[in-house]
Amino acid sequence: MSLFKKSGYVSEFTSFLTELKQQNPTLEADQQAGRARLWDKQKLDLDEMRRTQASRVRQKAYVYQSN
Repeated sequence: MSLFKKSGYVSEFTSFLTELKQQNPTLEADQQAGRARLWDKQKLDLDEMRRTQASRVRQKAYVYQSN
């Protein structure tokens, strides 16, 4: 007797996802693109970062003082 014998049972959630993917075939690609847009970061350019830091103007200690 096999423990991993496939049965004919499919949960409601699995059938819902299968139907959703059939209706919208680009769903997984859209999800991956959204993840990449939010979480995958571009590599840092150290030279550009140094130039940005060097070009910053320091803020005065008392911002609202006009002297």
